[in-house]
Amino acid sequence: MCHLVQKYNVPGPRYTSYPTVPYWDIETFSGKQWKNSVLRAYKESENEGISLYIHLPYCESMCTFCGCHKRITKRHEVELPYIQSVLKEWQLYCDILGSRPIIKEIHLGGGTPTFFSPEHLKMLVKGILRLGSKAAHPEFSFEGHPNNTTKAHLQALFDVGFRRVCLGVQDYNLTVQKAINRIQPFENVKKVTEWAREIGYTSVGHDIIYGLPFQSLKDVRQTVTMTNALKPDRIAFYSYAHVPWMKGNGQRGYKETDLPTSDVKKQQYELGKNMLTEFGYKDVGMDHFALPTDSLYHALENGTLHRNFMGYTPSKTQLMIGLGVSSISDSWYGFAQNVKSIEEYQHLVSHGVIPIFRGHVLNEEDEIIRRHILNLMCQFETTWEMGETQTIDFERIIENLTELELDGLVDIGANQIKVTPKGRPFIRNISMAFDLKLHRKKPETRLFSMTV
Repeated sequence: MCHLVQKYNVPGPRYTSYPTVPYWDIETFSGKQWKNSVLRAYKESENEGISLYIHLPYCESMCTFCGCHKRITKRHEVELPYIQSVLKEWQLYCDILGSRPIIKEIHLGGGTPTFFSPEHLKMLVKGILRLGSKAAHPEFSFEGHPNNTTKAHLQALFDVGFRRVCLGVQDYNLTVQKAINRIQPFENVKKVTEWAREIGYTSVGHDIIYGLPFQSLKDVRQTVTMTNALKPDRIAFYSYAHVPWMKGNGQRGYKETDLPTSDVKKQQYELGKNMLTEFGYKDVGMDHFALPTDSLYHALENGTLHRNFMGYTPSKTQLMIGLGVSSISDSWYGFAQNVKSIEEYQHLVSHGVIPIFRGHVLNEEDEIIRRHILNLMCQFETTWEMGETQTIDFERIIENLTELELDGLVDIGANQIKVTPKGRPFIRNISMAFDLKLHRKKPETRLFSMTV
């Protein structure tokens, strides 16, 4: 297995979208195109409901492993003006939709959503729901920082329909925590986990990371063991993405020689995965594990698992609207990303402008390839009809997959690709074989993390 890690450990997308962000347009993409795309998606799936991702960008301190868009501040007076801007942006979208949308999913991401007070978070969600109708079985979730998520945060969001919380754990070793500037005792995670269950949350998730600076196999073993002691319903066990060339992520505080080698990272992944399996967790998809009782595993079993910019979700919504600075929206027919400056975002929204700065309208080839990559990511297999071969260069795709097949990572049929159990850790590499845009022209700058 180690030789496969060395062979396939290359920069590659995580495929929360296809085409990936480097192939989106800034100069030619327009607000009118995006509005038309949103309205088309909404009319086609009005009864299905929509998803909302709300980006809350503020953090009190910099976690150096993080590559998300955030603003570091201890000034909490920024909360209310930002919430007012998000609600104004939501009003702009509701004006486009023309009717009260059914809201099936809400996810609060960051930054640190629990930077905001419980009162302000409740105000935000109530403002969202005032213009829409809650679905019969909504999936409302938020990301919580164990050090500042209070029982009041959990109760306030539970009161407005939230039933899932995801806690950022990362690693329990103090040396590793100091390196990533994220010091949080096990007791803090335990306390928030128990509060959530006491209040009535039906799914508690923990995020843990391998490949962190100074992290050893012993550290991974310890972290997974301690995580299992709390038995979260879901676990995201994912690879640290070392992209110090990306602006504002703080990853220049340690050297590449402080990171585990690719061979050690693979051993860390295999160790963690085997332990989680022994502890009763099911491998749901790339980096994600769930107990058999969790809705994410049920979705894998019944074929409804979906993947978008919120990660893996139990069911599909065609229209996902991103609110807040840097948020990304998805209509299936197109993508759009909001501006990344908080000041510019608030200025545009205050003047009645949907604050996007880039996006992409999918053509027929894009739509077909996107569907296949989603199938691979969510079901570990995909099939195609003969008519698709007139639009897509499947000969090129099969050629790209040939070496992966020789290495036992995929099985190739006449019109079907299946990922083998051995190939699951390399799902990003397998998906890259379908990425015709990437094969035609690679990005000029380094934008992707390593795949292993």
